Amino acid sequence: MLLNFFDTLRRQGLPVTIRELSDLITALEHRIVFADMEQFYYLARTVMVKDEKHFDKFDRAFKAHFTELEKIDDFIEALIPEDWIRSEFLKTLSEEEKAKIESLGGLEELIEAFKKRLEEQKERHQGGNKWIGTGGTSPFGNSGYNPEGIRVGGSGGNKSAVKVWDRRDFKDLDDSIELGTRNIKMALRRLRKFARSGAEEELDLDDTIRSTAHNAGLLDIKMVPERHNSVKVLLLFDVGGSMDPYVRTCEELFSAARVEFKHMEYFYFHNFIYDGLWQNSEMRYDEVTPTHDVLHKYGSDYKVIFVGDAAMATYEITHAGGSIDFMNREPGSNWLQRFTQNFDKTVWLNPTPKEYWQHTHSTKIIQDLMEDRMYPLTLKGMEEAMAYLSR
Repeated sequence: MLLNFFDTLRRQGLPVTIRELSDLITALEHRIVFADMEQFYYLARTVMVKDEKHFDKFDRAFKAHFTELEKIDDFIEALIPEDWIRSEFLKTLSEEEKAKIESLGGLEELIEAFKKRLEEQKERHQGGNKWIGTGGTSPFGNSGYNPEGIRVGGSGGNKSAVKVWDRRDFKDLDDSIELGTRNIKMALRRLRKFARSGAEEELDLDDTIRSTAHNAGLLDIKMVPERHNSVKVLLLFDVGGSMDPYVRTCEELFSAARVEFKHMEYFYFHNFIYDGLWQNSEMRYDEVTPTHDVLHKYGSDYKVIFVGDAAMATYEITHAGGSIDFMNREPGSNWLQRFTQNFDKTVWLNPTPKEYWQHTHSTKIIQDLMEDRMYPLTLKGMEEAMAYLSR
């Protein structure tokens, strides 16, 4: 059973290895869980999944594999091996629980009656005390009550044996789905460099223990400044026109970045970088910040992230006067090159799906100017971009 489960995980795209399978087998041999599918689910997920972005894939694989155990014989063999039923399983029951099971003729009689009832019943049944259904007192079914029963399908009204893998609480962590603020934060956290600064407000446990020991056991509390992410980020957003469909995604990125980075600055531009930038998306001409000032104000250690769809006329990049908003004295390409030369690390995040990039000449030009450091604005693309920026 576990070999087939392992194969299902691999087919769902989880990076599981023989080592994880061996660990799971060892855990089961030591009976960390026993005859409880929900506990097995949590154990298997803990052992087999090393990154929470794979939780949803694991849930899909778990459901795909274990719902194939359709026959009750397979289910009982998988969860309660025959040689354990008498020697181990019954040991876990109280005398009252044993009496309740015996009232139906014993565990084997209960299973046989369940299989026979499945064969006899041809339609859904609601209520009652015999047929397999919902809301009744039959020993077989769902959402009813019988202390000696077997639940069939769904989640029980008494909250027992819930198919937790069917809830799929982790869909938003999958690296193949649309971005949201939560998983943007996950990706941004890969760009971290912690440093301690400010007032001493955090207990230094190791130094406190060491100092107390040297002080003949008299408590000597040592404090240190709180650790902060010291990475400095400069965000530049393309706004308006073809970027309008991506406003929500850019808002989520901006919101997540403000939380993750203590040192973050941001500016706006339209289509491409020229000699002026704005800190207001309305981009009023009397509120422009000269791009030269930005290049000289922020140190080379700032990580620069451009966010734009890179879709425009090629002359907007390559020619003086190419801007559709005003007369630029230099080609936009000159300004982008100044950014890549002035700052140690720069990347471009593109919200357009990567498969469409090849259809836009301007995208290819910007990719070349960025030396292929253009990444799709997806969770996986952001992780790759953050990995580059953190080197």
